[in-house]
Amino acid sequence: MVALTQLAQVISNPGRLTIETVEIAPQTTAIRCLDWDRERFDIEFGLRNGTTYNSFLIQGEKVALVDTSHRKFEDLYLEVVAGLIDPAKIDYLIISHTEPDHSGLVKDILQLAPSITVVGAKVAIQFLENMVHQPFKSIQVKSGERLDLGNGHELEFISAPNLHWPDTILTYDHKTCTLYTCDVFGMHYCDDHTYDENITSIEEDFHYYYDCLMGPNARSVLAALKRIEKLDIKTVATGHGPLLQHYISEWLGRYQNWSLEQAKTETLVALFYVEDYGHSEHLVRTIAHGCARTGVAVELVDLNSAEPQEVRELVAQASGLVIAMPPQSSVMIQAALSTILAAVHKKQAIGLLESGGGDDEPVYPLRNKFQELGLTEAFTPILIKEIPTQATEQLCDEAGTDMGQWLTRDRTIKQIKSINTELEKALGRISTGLYIITAKKGEIQSAMLASWVTQASLEPLGVAIAVSKDRAIESLMHVGDRFVLNVLEEGKYQGLMKHFLKRFPPGADRFAGVKTYPAKNESPVLAEALAYMECEITSRMDCGDHWVIYSTVQTGRVANLHALTAAHHRKIGNHY
Repeated sequence: MVALTQLAQVISNPGRLTIETVEIAPQTTAIRCLDWDRERFDIEFGLRNGTTYNSFLIQGEKVALVDTSHRKFEDLYLEVVAGLIDPAKIDYLIISHTEPDHSGLVKDILQLAPSITVVGAKVAIQFLENMVHQPFKSIQVKSGERLDLGNGHELEFISAPNLHWPDTILTYDHKTCTLYTCDVFGMHYCDDHTYDENITSIEEDFHYYYDCLMGPNARSVLAALKRIEKLDIKTVATGHGPLLQHYISEWLGRYQNWSLEQAKTETLVALFYVEDYGHSEHLVRTIAHGCARTGVAVELVDLNSAEPQEVRELVAQASGLVIAMPPQSSVMIQAALSTILAAVHKKQAIGLLESGGGDDEPVYPLRNKFQELGLTEAFTPILIKEIPTQATEQLCDEAGTDMGQWLTRDRTIKQIKSINTELEKALGRISTGLYIITAKKGEIQSAMLASWVTQASLEPLGVAIAVSKDRAIESLMHVGDRFVLNVLEEGKYQGLMKHFLKRFPPGADRFAGVKTYPAKNESPVLAEALAYMECEITSRMDCGDHWVIYSTVQTGRVANLHALTAAHHRKIGNHY
């Protein structure tokens, strides 16, 4: 193949940014954006060899662009695309998933090609509508559906949710035997080689990328591998790093082996829903997000398309089950419910919710059947009577967290009891203060008792807070979010500490019975606090089972200049 390469330099950017275009198959061009000096990807993902953002142009009788690029390549990328084809002549924009490093220039493409049709999973289209804030034509695709571009380029779509975003699809071109995978099978690696000629130079980066992004979703990886196993794949067109062509069976085999090993050790929650019925899928994904926060694996299953054997095997493997009530009128889905009931065992946890589709299977008769079989209810059935709100989503997210915490309670207790060395005793002597973090986003709000808090900078004034990944408030503690840090007073903290230490049921009002008033950033200020500070999150660092969250302090006030902050002393350093 002849490489048609165009290089460009961004003078205003201290890092090297270049673009190459390479013809990788008939009428198929890779547009590879090379970010040579990038040192981090997200906050927790350190890079040794930069990264690339790959997108692809397929020119049959119709023209399709597969993914775009990172916004930092805006001028370069749009210039290169315009050099390959008049953007107004692009018929389809295929969105593998909506993560910003691949969809960062979607809005620009829509402006250059206003008649273009965006193709993606249902969830991806919904995400894009909230991202671009302008109308566009779209096609929602499911696994097995095809799009004919002409000249033999027939594209088949393969659903691959949770790899590593919920809206991921893979695309297979039957003419060129090219599989477009976005993040899947990729790696953060930047060099002049378009393909994987030298396996030894990139295998470490390939494994590191799998561990960081794909390993946590090992069961979803196995499901995706099963869906592509019969395809004749000559090129894997990844979204990051070199394209795979020379060692495809080796790379896919490593994914298979690593995922099988990972899946053996995971605590699994299986979540069953019916796509396009009520709010089934959306609510189940929200519960899955809460479950995943606690470190358990999740597997989402559409009862419309799942094979009975697949359902039976998954239920047998799962420690927890979540079911969004399917329509009563579907004979096939009623059979799937019977399969679930026949496969469950009494050591499992169960959670049920209405779908809001108008013909829901009744919750309570099914709940009684599971209880008769000895299953433990992880959360009270969630009843959906209207269009879900932010409060509904918070309820579902917290219900998922409750289920995950219940399933991992033995592991947590075992960890606490098993570590009792001099090191942990020494670590426990680090004293801290006592604080209540309060946060509000839209119509939802939450709070937590915190002790791992420290001032982290003078210019700007900043604080760092360690937040356990399984805390419900974690979803309100992302970059750009705002919160209030309430300082508790020595000798007057017991009432507030007791209140915020108690276990709240999903969706419960954390502030019931507590005197508060709104801060400028709308988060609650505790009237009994010694002092408070309004903060804005600017970065997060992954520290194993905690996020360390750095925030700048916007304003603050002290109620009693002569009082002291409540102190927290521990005897052991392996738990609070």
